[in-house]
Amino acid sequence: MNAPDDLQAFHAGERQLQARVGVQERMTALGNQVIRMAMPEQHRAFFAQLPFVIAGSVDAEGQPWASILTNPPGFIGSPDAHHLLIHTRPLLGDPLHETLAAGASIALLGIEQQTRRRNRMNGVVERINDAGVLVGVQQSFGNCPKYIQARQVKYVERGGSGVIEAGTVDSASTLNERTRKLIARADTFFIATAHPDASQGTTRSNGVDVSHRGGKPGFVHADNDTTLTIPDFAGNRFFNTLGNILLNPRAGLLFIDFENGDLIYLAADAEIVFEGPELDAFAGAERLLRLTIRHVRHVTATLPLRWGGEVQMSPSLASTGVTLP
Repeated sequence: MNAPDDLQAFHAGERQLQARVGVQERMTALGNQVIRMAMPEQHRAFFAQLPFVIAGSVDAEGQPWASILTNPPGFIGSPDAHHLLIHTRPLLGDPLHETLAAGASIALLGIEQQTRRRNRMNGVVERINDAGVLVGVQQSFGNCPKYIQARQVKYVERGGSGVIEAGTVDSASTLNERTRKLIARADTFFIATAHPDASQGTTRSNGVDVSHRGGKPGFVHADNDTTLTIPDFAGNRFFNTLGNILLNPRAGLLFIDFENGDLIYLAADAEIVFEGPELDAFAGAERLLRLTIRHVRHVTATLPLRWGGEVQMSPSLASTGVTLP
């Protein structure tokens, strides 16, 4: 007998995809072991040493957004195993200005690029005040280092101003030459998705999720100014991102220009491509993710992080390719 939905580690969309590839029984057993409702001590210490964290949230219209929160290391604390306390404010132009509120579902991805470590925490905002943003844990779990490019990152003093260069909240927009070029050379992006019930108070698995995606430069293909096609490589079989999309085909993407700190936020409708000749053209891809863009927000000169040193591409990318022209 299955556990009630509010106690299961995976929701119906995730379980459906696990069943499709023949791993549901194994993932159910594994999920109950590794997807915790409290953070282990090593995760609490891990978040506390980071200079940034990626966040996923949902706006009033149900659109997921991927965001970034940053401050000098130590800006994230853990008063107990069931909470993270974040001491910072959203950057200029970040969707969190509209989505961050008490009672809201939120996803947090801590990623230490130089060591390729990453841990995730999905939960609910319990309180926002001068002490910071207090997030209660609903899911806490780690991820393998696959597809993470190793980079050195440091926090720098805030400076400059942010400008939203493309798109508005109330009208559809497209990529322009500048944003297309940034996306075309990207080897990393972050994607936020949400269960349909995420904005109505969540159960253990029915919240927001934010995830990392990596590939060789060019793995994100702009088919035109409104459509992206992205390969989905072999992962942990949790299907957190694709499981959400199966039930709620909307996604928010965040691209970071690691050279100058520009940010591109995208809101899109998402479709999973399971088979066909187009999939065969993407070396290493098990599926494709096709995104129809509805909103583009390009913010410049606000991210107080800089990446330096030689980039070390993930060894897991050796058998993958980039998109065909």
